[in-house]
Amino acid sequence: MVGLKQEFRQSQQLVMTQQLQQSIKLLQLSTQELQAFLEEELEKNPLLQREDGEAGSENPADEPSAADETSSEHAERARDSFDQAESGTYSDGFEGAYDHEGGRETYSGEGGEDSAQTYSAEHSSGFSGDTDGDERSLEDTLTSEENLRDFLTGQIAMEIHDVPLRMLASAMIDYLDDAGYLREDLSRIADQLGADLAMVEEALFFLQRLEPVGVFARNLEECLRIQLADMNRLDPAMEVMLTHLSMIGDGKLEALRTLCGVDAEDFAQMIADIRRCNPKPATGFSRDMAHAVIPDALVRRAPGGGWLVELNSEALPRVLIRKTYAAHVGGKADKEAKKYISEQLASANWLVKALDQRAQTILKVSKEIVKQQDMFLMHGIRFLKPLVLKDIAEAIGMHESTISRVTTNKYIATPRGTLELKYFFTSSIQSAAGANDFSSKTVMYYIKEAIDAESTDNVLSDDAIVALLKRRNIDVARRTITKYREAMHIPSSVIRRRMKKGM
Repeated sequence: MVGLKQEFRQSQQLVMTQQLQQSIKLLQLSTQELQAFLEEELEKNPLLQREDGEAGSENPADEPSAADETSSEHAERARDSFDQAESGTYSDGFEGAYDHEGGRETYSGEGGEDSAQTYSAEHSSGFSGDTDGDERSLEDTLTSEENLRDFLTGQIAMEIHDVPLRMLASAMIDYLDDAGYLREDLSRIADQLGADLAMVEEALFFLQRLEPVGVFARNLEECLRIQLADMNRLDPAMEVMLTHLSMIGDGKLEALRTLCGVDAEDFAQMIADIRRCNPKPATGFSRDMAHAVIPDALVRRAPGGGWLVELNSEALPRVLIRKTYAAHVGGKADKEAKKYISEQLASANWLVKALDQRAQTILKVSKEIVKQQDMFLMHGIRFLKPLVLKDIAEAIGMHESTISRVTTNKYIATPRGTLELKYFFTSSIQSAAGANDFSSKTVMYYIKEAIDAESTDNVLSDDAIVALLKRRNIDVARRTITKYREAMHIPSSVIRRRMKKGM
């Protein structure tokens, strides 16, 4: 016979509040996603103020209520109170500010004294191209849906099979100016990214063959040359014209035609071909797309040695809470409207504190990564240290899942380029001498270096590479060499030998 009875049980259960879920969401958002999220919050909450001094909307009464359907009338009365206050003589005050103006991060909690921590966020975008007259039509704006970085990165993945070369080419995107030119000196790029100059030149060879045609040119002449070659119009006469482009601007057309050695009809066609070229190949994309990645943190050498790690003020939002305004308006509102104002104030306070916590967490994680990868920052990829999320989590007393969220879609500007925080995490290869282990990326670098140095009569087998790495105290199995070589799309020694003999 089945009976019913009552009994009490005690158990523990982890409950994630809505605010905790939102805090986790904020932590994993990229800079662009965070800006979009804040725009939504500014629209919903009349007590939030954006950096330009405007509230969440031009006229708060026109915005939809942040309350639910049953309390819409109370929210409307609260909005009316805001409108009345705006029409009177009233001086707005700001408290509980999350302010990054001028590189200073300031947070003051509710009812307390302001406490400020200052970060010297010196940062240069690295873009030096001429953007005068860079005007886009409405049609261009509406049709440029894919940003330049994604467009180029997708092509690099398809065209460059060598992993280190592909990584280098992707990093070189950050050096493009708004017009799509590569203005930075190649030797300086090589020094900053810790690569050989020959490797940078090889990457540029591939990059100058990507679309939009003419991108990665180093000057106007080279940009036109790339595009004319693509149109199959780069003949000796055109080469002469490109060398003397200034004569077109000076109106010395007849003298230029004589230099080119062509008749009037051919000369007119050559001028028409040049006019078909785009002197600013990146202008088909929105103006800010060439530098879509904004570093969240900056690292630079300290004057006395070591590294300075700072938050990037350009990547951090400035949100102000209108507490004095809320108190002024709330004093004139009815009970339900006061409840609405109180809820919005609590929401605004939470957002400010969550943004502060997010910034501090990014800074804390970035500092520990820089500490762990000191040798890489000084000497390049050969010294990249094996690192996993657990290492950082244990060092700073956070959970691995938190480290994972912080390092996803977050970037740091270093002397080696602007890198995603995830870049610094690699698996390890055991050292033959029992000393420090090697990063898998470092091992791949040595494999590529050895194969690049091969001669026709001395093509290295995977076993030979194993022996070569052992002389560097890297203990790695032949199958691992094979796996890394194939990951870099490097053929076997048999195929490489045939290729070299056929050259």
